[in-house]
Amino acid sequence: MEHISILKNPVQKYAWGSGTALQSLLDWPELWEEPAAELWMGVHPKAPSKVQVDGDWRSLTDVIADDPVSVLGADVAKQFSNRLPFLFKILAADRPLSIQVHPDMEQAREGFFRENRNNIPFDAYNRSYKDACHKPECLCAVTRFTAMKGFRAPEDILNLMDQVFVGTPIKELYPLRKEKNAAGMKRFFTSLVSMDRTRQTQVVNEAVRGAQRIAGENPAFYWLLELNREYPGDAGVLSPLFLNLVDLSPGEAIYVPAGELHAYLSGVGMEIMASSDNVLRGGLTPKHMDIPELLNIVNFTSNPVQKQRPRADDNFERIYKTPADEFQLTEIVLNGDERFTSKKKRSVEILICMAGEGLIEELDGGQTLPLKKGMSIIVPSAVPGYA
Repeated sequence: MEHISILKNPVQKYAWGSGTALQSLLDWPELWEEPAAELWMGVHPKAPSKVQVDGDWRSLTDVIADDPVSVLGADVAKQFSNRLPFLFKILAADRPLSIQVHPDMEQAREGFFRENRNNIPFDAYNRSYKDACHKPECLCAVTRFTAMKGFRAPEDILNLMDQVFVGTPIKELYPLRKEKNAAGMKRFFTSLVSMDRTRQTQVVNEAVRGAQRIAGENPAFYWLLELNREYPGDAGVLSPLFLNLVDLSPGEAIYVPAGELHAYLSGVGMEIMASSDNVLRGGLTPKHMDIPELLNIVNFTSNPVQKQRPRADDNFERIYKTPADEFQLTEIVLNGDERFTSKKKRSVEILICMAGEGLIEELDGGQTLPLKKGMSIIVPSAVPGYA
C-alpha cells in the first residue's frame, strides 16, 4: 500500500459504554442495542481495522503483512517485527471501568509463556496474558474525563479513611499506619484485595455509611458512593480513598506506565497504547482477578498525577510527549484556509477527523481524499508527505 487510504474500524460494545456518545461525536447514524464503548483503529487480532485498497475492503493486518516496509517504514518494521506497534481508540465511558494494571515487557513475556506452559487457552476465563507485550498508554480527554491513577500519599489515604471509618479504624489499615512507604502500601493493598466476600461487604457498607454523612466534602466520598451503586460490596469501592482522582478538561491527557493501578470512571477520550491486551484486574469487575500476579505487577510507590498538555510546534500541530517508543499522540488544528504540511521524515500514521471537513493530499502529486467528521485514514510510510 503506497497511498493514503480510508479505514473502516470495529466498535466494541461493553456494558460500561454509552448509547449515544460515539455516534454523536463522529456523526454516525448507527444506533445499537448495546452500549458502544470503544472504536478501535489498528490491527489487534481481536478486532482489526479494514482498509480500502483499489475499491476493496481488506484487513489492515493483511495489507501490512504484504508489504510491511511500505506501510510501516523500514525502521518501524525492523524494531517491531513487521507489526503496527500501536492501537488507537476512542473510549466512551458512561459507567466506571475496572481497576487494572498492565505489565512491563519482561513481566509480559514471563506471564505469557508461563500461561502457555500451563496450557491455559487464550479465551479462558482465567487467562491474564494474551500476548508477550507491555501496554503503556496515553489518554487525552475529548469531554470532561474522570479517572483514578496511582496511589495517593500514605498520609492522604489515612486522612480520608479516618473520615469515613469514624471511631472504628479497620484492621486492614494497620500496615500503612505502621509503615508510611511502599512496603506499607503493599501490605495495606494486599489486605484489601485478600478480604473474603463477607469482610468486603462489611467494610464497604461501613465506608458507605461514613461517606454518606460527608459526601459533599471531597470528590473521593462522592465517587465511593457512585462505585458502590455499580459494584455494591466490592472492595474496589474504596479505591477513591487510596488512588489519586484526576479530572481532565478537553485536551488534557494522562500517561499510564506499566505497573500503575488505574481506572477510567466517566467521559470520552482518545486513547493510544502499545498494541497489547494484557490486563491484571484489581476490583470493580465480575471478571477474573489473579491476586498474586496483580500484587507482583503493581508499583506501590505514591506519585502525584501529572497532567500532560500538548506542546505546540509552528505548523498547527500539538504534540503529547510520552516515554513510549510505540506511539506519539498529536492534534492538528486548522481554521479556515490554514494549511498543515507533514514532516518529511515520518512513519505510519492513523488520523481521525474530529470536526469539520477538508481535503488531504499527497505531496508528490498523488491522490487527494476528502475528509469529514468521523472519517479515519491511514497514511503509510511510503507516502513522502501530506498536506
